[in-house]
Amino acid sequence: MSWTEEKVAKLKELWGKGNTASQIAEIIGGISRNAVIGKAHRLNLSAKIKTRTATSNQNFENSLDEKNTKSKRVRRSKFKSLIIEKDFEPENPKQLEELDENSCKWPIGHPDEKSFYFCGRSSLKDFSYCKLHLLYAYQPKGKKEEVSEKEDVPEFIEKKIKSA
Repeated sequence: MSWTEEKVAKLKELWGKGNTASQIAEIIGGISRNAVIGKAHRLNLSAKIKTRTATSNQNFENSLDEKNTKSKRVRRSKFKSLIIEKDFEPENPKQLEELDENSCKWPIGHPDEKSFYFCGRSSLKDFSYCKLHLLYAYQPKGKKEEVSEKEDVPEFIEKKIKSA
């Protein structure tokens, strides 16, 4: 199979339009897909054609990024609205047996103490805690308290860290 100037011109035209090698081989006729790829490579035609998987993966990653940013905004706004609100209902102390699905289950005190009880305020939908205790239980991502670097770290651990 020889490449005539007509076939080369047609190859360049179809390649530039973004046709696949299989489509180009079928249109030109009498040549294989591999022959088209080889000639395009020898002609230094740009590799504009993306595989379907690469394109779909890129679209998938873009949609994931969009979903993550939307969920971060929603989560952030939920917590901000809770922080702004300062009028919390009074505690309604309850024992374990008195708790229901609408009660805040935040423990107050130590279970061994006689004065131990649960908060008992109205819990938020889909959570086990009231508005106040939800602020303690769920910290927004990236806002967790950082451990100070110069807490009493044993000397042998410092040596391990430095040698790593």
